Amino acid sequence: MASQHQPTWRWLLLLVVVFIAVFSGTRYFIANDIVDGTSMQPTLQSGERLVSIKHQTPKRFDIVVLTEPVAPHALFIKRVIGLPGDTIKVVDDQLWINGQRVNEPYLKTAFAKQELKQFQRAHAAATFTANFSLSQLKATRAKKVPAGHYFVMGDNRLVSYDSRGFGFVSKAELESVVIWRYWPLTQMRGF
Repeated sequence: MASQHQPTWRWLLLLVVVFIAVFSGTRYFIANDIVDGTSMQPTLQSGERLVSIKHQTPKRFDIVVLTEPVAPHALFIKRVIGLPGDTIKVVDDQLWINGQRVNEPYLKTAFAKQELKQFQRAHAAATFTANFSLSQLKATRAKKVPAGHYFVMGDNRLVSYDSRGFGFVSKAELESVVIWRYWPLTQMRGF
């Protein structure tokens, strides 16, 4: 009889180990996030579900989840534009990093034109991304992104509240780096 119960205990032990591994992984290493709002359009839509990795150092143009600086219990999803030590400016919808013009393929031209046209009806916006440099922004007032900090922006530059408004984001405020959109299934893809 003892031999019949032995496999049951092994399966039970295996299930407990798997449960602890999944719980630990989702709590300490992996995050499940839901997009809320329009600031990352057209890349991300409200209601989409994402998987992100915690405790990861982001690279330029990674999509990150961060603690919202003004309301620390809220989370934002933005794109890393500037790394520590970078100079950043936008002139006539062109991004310049460290004196080099940088393409932003994630900014879809057709989407930007449509959003700008609608936005111009209510506001006096001439470009999708208003001209700025780090030293001109009230929120940053620096020539370079400080050590241990990042400059983030939403892809929908007309409506995004981002580093242009709340300043640099410290590494401690970065919750995770987005690696996968899994919902809706028809829009599944890696980042």
